[in-house]
Amino acid sequence: MRGSKASEWGLQTFFVGPVFIFFCLIMVVPFFLGMYYALTDWNGVAKTVNWVGFSNFKAIFVNDPDFWSSFRFTVKFTIVGVVLANVVGFALAYFLTKALKLRNFMRTIFFMPNVIGGLLLGFIWQFIFIKGFNTMFELTGWSFFGLPWLGDSVTGFWGITIVFIWHSAGYLMVIYISSLTNVPKEIIEAAEIDGANRWQLLRSIIVPLIMPAVTICLFLAISWAFKMFDLNLSLTRGGPFKSTESVAMNIYNEAFQNNRYGLGTAKAMLFFVIVAIITIIQVRLTKSKEVEA
Repeated sequence: MRGSKASEWGLQTFFVGPVFIFFCLIMVVPFFLGMYYALTDWNGVAKTVNWVGFSNFKAIFVNDPDFWSSFRFTVKFTIVGVVLANVVGFALAYFLTKALKLRNFMRTIFFMPNVIGGLLLGFIWQFIFIKGFNTMFELTGWSFFGLPWLGDSVTGFWGITIVFIWHSAGYLMVIYISSLTNVPKEIIEAAEIDGANRWQLLRSIIVPLIMPAVTICLFLAISWAFKMFDLNLSLTRGGPFKSTESVAMNIYNEAFQNNRYGLGTAKAMLFFVIVAIITIIQVRLTKSKEVEA
């Protein structure tokens, strides 16, 4: 008996141990180091580190309007981006679960932007917004193509949002497809016999039954939107005048451009707490609406 338990523990240690060690080295240790540096004035280079306590957090709340401006932009971007990305992802999944001849090809096409790295995708769309749209404006004269897509705070916001939706909707589509294909056909057929139209089927049967997928997709989209950095860097670099600067870019600039690593880490810790609270609330709310077939 003891030998079998020892053998079981040995197997678990053999398979799980290396993963646990790397997880601690990559995630846990840097997290606690970040908590320490958030209470210092370290510039990221000097060997001496001075303990300043909660002065960095006080500076964020009292003397850092740029951080809260970037936070408002990030919240606005997250709300719009998460809603539209999930709507587009669900719409694609809903139509691509129908009996279409090219549905597998179309699924691949819509998923492909997710394969491309965010930074590379951002530079591709930067070329489209600047060169491509300008050429279309000269050919058609449509004012839509003549807008300063990356040079204005309003159009810059929508430019980043469009690319974010283009990048993330395909991944969410795959999750929704897997959930839609598992909706029991018997329930759909029974509702149709009772006279339910397509909108009633969608609202009262399909959406409640795929709420686990909605929970996952909302969680992923919220985390992606809040952490958005690569698209911000490649498209607008936070401009003009920091009007499209995300929190992630503000933290990056504070730590690596201004050489205030301690203050930047304090911002990151505060941002982590805020995002954790929001995602916990979101998961609890959506899971409470889940039903069983």
